[in-house]
Amino acid sequence: MANHELLKLTANQVKEGGYNKAILAIGSCEAHGKHLAEGTDTIVSYKLSCMIADKVDGLLVLPPVTVGYSAHYDTFPFTISLGYDTVTQVIYDIIESVLRNGVNRIFLMNGHDGNIAPMEIASRKIKEKYPQAKIAALPAWWVTAGDLLPEGTFEVWNGLGHAGEGESSIAYYLFPEWCEKELATCVIPDKLPKYVEMKWDFAELTNTAQTGDATKATPEKGEKMTNVLVDAVVEAIKDLDSRNWDYTSTESTSKL
Repeated sequence: MANHELLKLTANQVKEGGYNKAILAIGSCEAHGKHLAEGTDTIVSYKLSCMIADKVDGLLVLPPVTVGYSAHYDTFPFTISLGYDTVTQVIYDIIESVLRNGVNRIFLMNGHDGNIAPMEIASRKIKEKYPQAKIAALPAWWVTAGDLLPEGTFEVWNGLGHAGEGESSIAYYLFPEWCEKELATCVIPDKLPKYVEMKWDFAELTNTAQTGDATKATPEKGEKMTNVLVDAVVEAIKDLDSRNWDYTSTESTSKL
């Protein structure tokens, strides 16, 4: 496959590459149980971004954001966290840099729950200042994978959880060399209320830095997750490309 990673391209290769859009992986560095790499969120989102770029013409893979907002995980070793406002500004500044380089189509591939709100705010602020910017995002691939795969693919909690069945499976598939599968655990939060969200610190939910059932994870499930996620994003970007990233409504049922 051709190389589309900005970190590994010369200035000449970037100039001659014909890149008209970019993808940014946004991750974290924090404990993922005892069995997954601390950089799991970054590694997964970046590897998915590279796979997507292999299938989409003109897509440049930006250097990943390797540290996010993780203060809610800092009970466990060895969490590194940026402040909430800092993460927002980092994402904003990267997008603004891309725009200054003449690329106004950006896809945000998020790998960490703590980045969802900063990513949203940064995108909204960019759109206020740069209305020509086109920003698409996959904010929570771990939810999307469960939605895309057939019912019954996952055995527990539809694969959800921090370093749970789904995330552990995709890690086992994408980077087994950085996992210790024998240390996987199972913690299913069973006292959370329905329909409302608790704004928890992770240590209130688990004493293992892990939720969900990582003991049910397999690389085979991870391969299925990878395939459906890559295909879904590739399809979305190609659809946007076919319409010049024009997503305005074609009809209106009423006039203002």
